Amino acid sequence: MRGLIATISSLVLVASFAAPALAQQATKIGQHNAWGTYSYQSKAGKVCYVLTVPTDKQPPSLDHGDMFFFVSQRPGQQVSYEPQFIAGYNFQEGSKATVTIDKKSFSMFTRGKSAWVENAAEEPVLIAAMKTGSDMKVQAKSGRGNPTSYVFSLKGISAALASIATCK
Repeated sequence: MRGLIATISSLVLVASFAAPALAQQATKIGQHNAWGTYSYQSKAGKVCYVLTVPTDKQPPSLDHGDMFFFVSQRPGQQVSYEPQFIAGYNFQEGSKATVTIDKKSFSMFTRGKSAWVENAAEEPVLIAAMKTGSDMKVQAKSGRGNPTSYVFSLKGISAALASIATCK
């Protein structure tokens, strides 16, 4: 998994930011169980993020492409994290993705291949749930209308986030 995460870190930058100027080469900072930590330099400053890939993809008959869940730290802000889900396909237009940890669910709006927490005020609540949960389930709908679901391990998320908390 370590090699896969290192190899795909640049793809995440391209997929998430789309602007060629921001698709800089990412530097791996470390690995914390299922979560890798990375940084790159943007025009706004150094950006640090943590990244993982799913441990399960459903239905298995579909080509899901490369899937990621990552949490980035906004440049110039201390401990302000932005969770994002990136699919290997375009989501159904106007659809929502749902993140579930234990019995708590969070709605994400989708655009293209990316999904973000619908209510930004819930981002810290989602991060807190990620730190206390053991796994996270994400359900979405592909552009072709296929219902999909993914399981991500939360092992190492607390240590990974702590390692980028002072990223400057």
